[in-house]
Parts: sequence; C-alpha cells; structure tokens
Amino acid sequence: MTIKELQQLKESEDKVEFKEAKNNFLFAEGSSTDQTERRKCYLGYIVAFANEGGGKLVMGMKDKIPHEVVGSDFADGEVGNLIDETYTRLGIRVKIEELWESDKRVVIISVPSRPVGKLLKFEGVPLMRTGESLRNMSDEEMFAILSEQEPDFSVKICEGLIIDDLDDSAIQKMKESYALKQNNPQFLSLSKEQLLTDLKLSAGKRLNFAALILLGKKEVIQQILPQSKIIWEYRNTESQIHHDARESIEEPLFIGIDKIWQLINQPVLNRKYPIQSEAYIFDLYDFNEAVVREAILNSVAHRLYTLTSEIVIKQYPTKITINNPGGFPQGVTIDNLMTVSSTPRNRLITEILEKTGLVERSGQGVDKIFSITLSEGKHEPDYSSSDSYQVSLTLKSEIIDKAFHIFINQYQISDKQPKLGVEQILALSKIRDGLFQQLKPEIVNQLEKAGLIQRASGHTNRFTLSEDYNTLIDESSKIGNYVVKEVEQLLLVIQGNSLKMGVIEKKMEEYLNRNQLKYLTGKLVDDDILTKSGSGNQTTYSLTKPYQSLHGNNLLKNVFDVLRSKYLDN
Repeated sequence: MTIKELQQLKESEDKVEFKEAKNNFLFAEGSSTDQTERRKCYLGYIVAFANEGGGKLVMGMKDKIPHEVVGSDFADGEVGNLIDETYTRLGIRVKIEELWESDKRVVIISVPSRPVGKLLKFEGVPLMRTGESLRNMSDEEMFAILSEQEPDFSVKICEGLIIDDLDDSAIQKMKESYALKQNNPQFLSLSKEQLLTDLKLSAGKRLNFAALILLGKKEVIQQILPQSKIIWEYRNTESQIHHDARESIEEPLFIGIDKIWQLINQPVLNRKYPIQSEAYIFDLYDFNEAVVREAILNSVAHRLYTLTSEIVIKQYPTKITINNPGGFPQGVTIDNLMTVSSTPRNRLITEILEKTGLVERSGQGVDKIFSITLSEGKHEPDYSSSDSYQVSLTLKSEIIDKAFHIFINQYQISDKQPKLGVEQILALSKIRDGLFQQLKPEIVNQLEKAGLIQRASGHTNRFTLSEDYNTLIDESSKIGNYVVKEVEQLLLVIQGNSLKMGVIEKKMEEYLNRNQLKYLTGKLVDDDILTKSGSGNQTTYSLTKPYQSLHGNNLLKNVFDVLRSKYLDN
C-alpha cells in the first residue's frame, strides 16, 4: 500500500484509524488512573480493532482528510520486537509495514480479526471503537460474539467437484473401515453414488468439501484446496532451523493418514524400548501409534480450512509437535480442555471418522491422547503453545515413570475386573501427582475397591497409589548405583556398534552430559558389560562378547539380570 492509497481511505468504511503519534506514543497503559485515558494506547486500539473484525492502525498521519503525513517515531527500529510483544500480550499476530515520504516515516499496523466466538480484552475489558474514542463493549455485544457459531466448512458444497475426481482406493478404504466398525458387510456392495449419499458427502449430485478432503484425488486436492495437505518434517536437534527430511502429504485422508504414520514410524525415528519387571515384558515406542493417529485426525477435524496454512508435524528424536491452523473450537481453552465437550469445526468429517472407527467419539479424542500417554509413564501431552490462531500439541517420548506404566499394565493384563478406562487412568495419574480436585467420587470408589489406591493416613479425602506402585518404583529406578533408565538408553545406543565418546554424547544429549557418560561407561567397563579399545580421542566403546549378538529386549534382559545378581542378591 502506498501513502497516496492510504490518504484515500475513510476511517469508518475502510476500518482504519489514523494517529499522528509523532513522539512517544504509548505502547501500553500510561500512568493515568483514569481507565478511559489508559486505554488510549497501541494495545488498546489493537484490541478494539480485533474485536471489530480487524483493520489498520496508521501512525504518522493526521486524522483529518487528506491525512497529511507528519511522521512518527513509534517502534522505530523495533518493529520485530513490537510484533513479538503484541503476540505475547494478546496472542494475535499483527503485520507491520513502514512507508516513507521524504524523511517522514509512516507505520501501518494490520490487525487480524478475533477468532469466532472469542473476545480480546485490554486490562480485563473488551473494547470497541466509537469515532476516535475507545469504549467498553456492551453486554449485548459481548453476548452476540460469545454466542457465535462456527459454520461447518466440511458440509459446504465444493463447486465443480464430481465423482470422477474421487480416489477409488480411498473410497474402498472408507467402505472397508465402515463395514468393519458398523459390523455391516453389505456396505461393501454399495455403489459410489449410494455410498456418498448415505454418508452425506453429496447432496443430489453435488459433492461437499468433506468428500474432497477424505476421498479426493491428489491432483484435485492440490487444485481446489491445497492448504488441506499435511507437512511432515524431521530434525535431529530442536535447535536447528533446516529440516533433515520433509514430506508433503497431499493424498485424501483415508490414504494419507497411513502414509503419515509410515513416515513417523520409521525404525530409526521411532525407537522401541523393552520394559521388564520380573515376568512382565512389554515394548514401548517413542511415539504411540494410537495417540499420534488420534492427534492428527483431531487436527484434520478441528482445523480452519479458510486459513491458507497447513497442518505441520515436526518430529525430533525426543518429541513430536503437531500444529493445526485455527485456535481451539468455541468454548474450549487450555484450562478446560479435559472437561468441556468440544464441538468440531468440521462436524461431517468428524462423524465419518467416528463411523469408520478412525477416531473416538466426538469430544473423547483428547481424553484418549492423555490416558494412553500417561499410562505409558510419559510426560503429559502439552498444549501450552496454542493460541487464538493455532492449536499446538507436543508429545514427548521420554518415559519418566516406568513404575506407573508397569502398575497400570499389570492390572490390565490380570484377571481383575473391571478394566481401567480413560477416566480411571486419568484419576490414577492425578492421585499420583497429589491432585484431588475434580475427582469423581464414583471413580475413586471403584479404584479403591480394586486395591489401586488407598486413603492417606489421617485424611478422609486424600489418597495415594497402593504399595504395589511404591515397590515398583524401587525395583525400576535403580540397581546398585546404576540408574536403570540411563543404562537402558546407553545400551540401546551402543548395541551392534563400536562408538567414540563424541558420538555417544550426541546420541545421549537429552539424558546425560559428557562427564556423566564417562562415569557410566567406566562403571559398565568395570562390570564387563562394555569394553573399550584404542586410546585418547580414538577410544571406542562396544558391548563385550557375551552381549554383542543381542539387541533390544534380549540385550537389556541379559545385562540387567547380571547387574541384579551382582548388586541386589548380595
């Protein structure tokens, strides 16, 4: 935009506010005790614009037509910081452009609209503009915004889409999934036309966007809705900017979801960890398939397709982040994520994913993600990087409480009834962490009868996990002076290899530093688990002969049997 174009704009019609702002225009509230004066600052105007659907705040031009250029020093040399600070304070991303007329600087701040059904506030108050002033939003205006409903994009007719634009293999996959989930083999014999009608993917002969996203041919999706693709990237370290591998998945969802999992589940990227406690043996992976699939499909069902950005999956050795465009659905926040029943933005897509068994019932997907992740003894799923314009989920691979995993699974594979569901596992996790708020009495009673929890001494409403859990903590955490988790990680890095300390350090950087590694490898050499060859910088470490042909679960079992016999049986 040019200065001449700016001068043609009208404040009310073009949603623009002109401010001279020659010197010292306030970023945030000033020292005044009068609220109506404190809000006359940069943040106050940004909040008001966002609440009114967006607009432009122009600094360095007079308010009266023809908007003479006077120049402004607002955020001079600090534009990047201004964008970052606005995002930090308000959770929205503004765009800023600087124009010049001779030596006079004009700053244009483009403000996006607030999300549907959500308000932005300044000092706890939602603001609107009235002429040149800022006022409190009325109760009626707030109610109207909070009552907004997001339209179902997926049911909208996709003009020009025809049956020949759909992928036959995707249709077949959907048929098979539906027939299996609904126990209805006759569904496999339906014609394409009948199938699309029955699942509400067509109205008459007109197909909707759900049909395109779920079943459309790759080249058709690229042409009509390119932002529906999903980007997968892998990086060896979290600090690096450039990716080591990248794929763009543009196939229909019924085909693309399997391709995405194949990328994530490559053996070198999704490592397997055997868990053993006496006769109990179970393999855990860095990233659980059910959790990852649920998270990706939730992103597809909840994202805003009107935004031109894609779902992006970033994978690292110790975590995965999944970012999808659009904030949480109406009424959902990070604080109530586990308690509120959400309404998906793309309801038709969600209904079909449920009917075909690809996702849990609507509103249950997040519970499943949490319960499985916690039952594996891992960090809680992290949504804290989400904001009004994206939902960001981080899943960490590290097993931080092996005892909790064994505790849950020993019960599940026993003959005890009833088995633990999502609510029971979440309750056990809260009790383990000393969180007793919002526990359902009926769930607590069930867990107490099953012998999984016990009342804390001297308390009627506080509980602890049973003694079995404490016993497992003692068994699973240490053998002598060895920390079991550290030994496991090191053995899985070295198995089948002869490695220098620098290579080991790089692979173990998430767990131990160089000095700690030197101490651990030295102890394992003394116990004849590892052997070292060479000297100085050429020293390499490998498994001793009895263990060289062993891998994974067999390797860990044999090594820990030897260490236990040496340090626990004496």
